[in-house]
Amino acid sequence: MALYTETVMDHFMNPRNVGEMENPDGVGEVGNAKCGDIMKMYLKIENNVITDVKFETFGCGSAIASSSVATEMIKGKTVEEALAVTNKQVVEALGGLPAHKLHCSVLAEESIKSAVKDYYDKNGIEYDHSLFPDCESCEACRMV
Repeated sequence: MALYTETVMDHFMNPRNVGEMENPDGVGEVGNAKCGDIMKMYLKIENNVITDVKFETFGCGSAIASSSVATEMIKGKTVEEALAVTNKQVVEALGGLPAHKLHCSVLAEESIKSAVKDYYDKNGIEYDHSLFPDCESCEACRMV
């Protein structure tokens, strides 16, 4: 069996929604130099719907593929639907990841949450703080 699925390779070689966004409504950055993967996600939100999303990722192919597929999963969704995206769903959308690369899917989930939290903070929107763990407590970076 190949180490990476065709879907992972496609998102790595042809990432969707990559790049920086001008005037985003929310920006989230997760990861650290210790684990070697850093993801930054930008959101444009209108009427509680994510109308545009971009990402920049410094990391391995699995990190880039996870970021790319995560953007596809949340574009056009409500903020609440985006917050419900889990790392398991990211892995399933990619057709699987090797066990030692699962932390990349966790970072994708956390980058969505971080960008939404930034949006909430910028707009004074009340939220449940327990839904937004800080990156230092993120399981992906503690696994390393």
